[in-house]
Amino acid sequence: MSLRLETREFTHFHFFCGIGMGAAGFNEGTARLGNLEAQMRCIGGIDVDKDAIANFDRFAGVKGTCMDLFTLEQYIAFHGKAPPPGWREATPADIQRAAGFERPDIVFLSAPCKGFSGLLSQTTSLTDKYQALNELTLRGVWLMLETWKNDPPGLIIFENVPRIRTRGRRLLDLIQALFRSYGYQYAETEHDCGEIGNLAQSRKRFLMVARHPEKVPPFLYQPPKHKLRGVGEVLDLMPLPGDPAGGPMHRIPSLQWKTWVRLAFVEAGSDWRSLNKLNVEDGYLKDFLIVPEYRAGYLGVNTWGDPMGTVAGRSTPSNGAFSVADMRPPANAEQYSQYGVLRYEDTAGVVTSARSPGQGNFSVADIRHTGPAKHSNEFRIVPYSANTGAISSAHGSGQCVQDPRPAQREDYKQTKYRVTAMDEAAGTVIAASTTGNGAFAVADPRPNGMTQDRDHYNSQRHYGVLAYTDTSLAVPGFACHDNGAWSVADHRPTVLDVENPIIMPAAADRLTCVITAQDGTWHRPFTTLELAALQSLIDLDHPDSWWLHGSSDSQWREQIGNGVPRLSAKAMGSCFAMTLLLASAGETFLLSNTPIWVRPLAVSLAVDTSQVPA
Repeated sequence: MSLRLETREFTHFHFFCGIGMGAAGFNEGTARLGNLEAQMRCIGGIDVDKDAIANFDRFAGVKGTCMDLFTLEQYIAFHGKAPPPGWREATPADIQRAAGFERPDIVFLSAPCKGFSGLLSQTTSLTDKYQALNELTLRGVWLMLETWKNDPPGLIIFENVPRIRTRGRRLLDLIQALFRSYGYQYAETEHDCGEIGNLAQSRKRFLMVARHPEKVPPFLYQPPKHKLRGVGEVLDLMPLPGDPAGGPMHRIPSLQWKTWVRLAFVEAGSDWRSLNKLNVEDGYLKDFLIVPEYRAGYLGVNTWGDPMGTVAGRSTPSNGAFSVADMRPPANAEQYSQYGVLRYEDTAGVVTSARSPGQGNFSVADIRHTGPAKHSNEFRIVPYSANTGAISSAHGSGQCVQDPRPAQREDYKQTKYRVTAMDEAAGTVIAASTTGNGAFAVADPRPNGMTQDRDHYNSQRHYGVLAYTDTSLAVPGFACHDNGAWSVADHRPTVLDVENPIIMPAAADRLTCVITAQDGTWHRPFTTLELAALQSLIDLDHPDSWWLHGSSDSQWREQIGNGVPRLSAKAMGSCFAMTLLLASAGETFLLSNTPIWVRPLAVSLAVDTSQVPA
């Protein structure tokens, strides 16, 4: 005989809801106890960002409310000016209206964490602006408790960055005093969203869970943990960056050229500290030094199989490990492979009619060495007034000179091919008198040295070089550089493409490019869509159907980074649903091998924290 399932619905409400990632995850939370099955429903959320609320409506499945929760003093301290006409402080009645006049079973608060984050210096965090932002934590909790003081929610979850325990200790103590005064028991803890959500990122968060013992007697257990996944496990399910199937959010951001170079030098699995291994001499690579103020993880590159760090509100290469060593070849990136050098064991690409080193991977690192290196100056003759090249072991290259000085010896062997001056006496004319065996040529300064009836011979101009503006003579079939004026003094610079010369970018030029790093992979930033996938916000089976309101990558990335990963919220929501099912069924204990979340003083829930002095 099968049991008939009975569904119990539990509701949740979200302060500082963002785009609704946490709410979407809570909605997916499930639990079953005997014939009882839990179903979660969001009744609303509040955020000050109207674009975030537009996305919340879609992900949470309920209308959100755009509302500023600052007090007047906090508003002025944060913005540095008075609020606009019509602005007013939020009241408990406004919160009730935002929840559709329903009382939630669960309230989730994830207040702005910038003032508590380690990405912000201690000095800046103490300014009036960020202190006002930090005080929203206390303000949000007070508004929530006052709104439903006559019918309090059973569970309250307060989430933030771990550093709130130090930078926000005073505020946490005040919040806990509020919990006690309103009859709640609470516990401070931490968890890794990646471990409870089975994600490919490590996202450690502070969590304070409060339980109203009169409404929820059972213990609240932690979700089971999973081993962190590798970044590649997620990215392998997605199209390559730049593929039209990924949409506008799946594009590589435009970065400064110096940033691309830095990323290429960072070892996979490491961060900016890899750059310290570079040998910097005589100013080379000086532009790529890292100043001390940058935090750990700056320009960090994740390996393909490693989990990534927390996706923060400003996830860019310059403030964390938000790049990946992508071993997949980039899509449609042939144009990025200029001056590519193949390893000797690699396979060459297609050889077409127009291929040179500047047009693709058409060079090879040849490991063979059968003789002295060949240089462009081999057999070059240096003018007597010019500097010679470096004297190396291969000293046969470019080490000849036009020496105008006469030989010191009278030996005829030293006069071969010598040309005598016009006023100089010739040497003895012997039987073998040719230019090759004596000084039998003269430098004749007179024009038309040949007779007038030898014009046809004059016109040959052996080894002649024409000026760039001269007209060439008729080109016969036997024309060659050594039998006529068949050369030209070309003053134009040599380039591969005169109309489109190849120019290296300046350090601050912003561009999208592919630089193959030393490990053979492309060290690149995550696309916005990939960050959403790492936050488990999108359906990886249909990534092309995913989008966010707005048109700014920076805004999208901040909204994604601020959210609670959807699958992590689902895991938490499932635990909350089980606790509420137990309470509704009159049970107070569930056999489980997972830790208990709400254990004041790490002893047991038998301790009544409402009796602990504030």
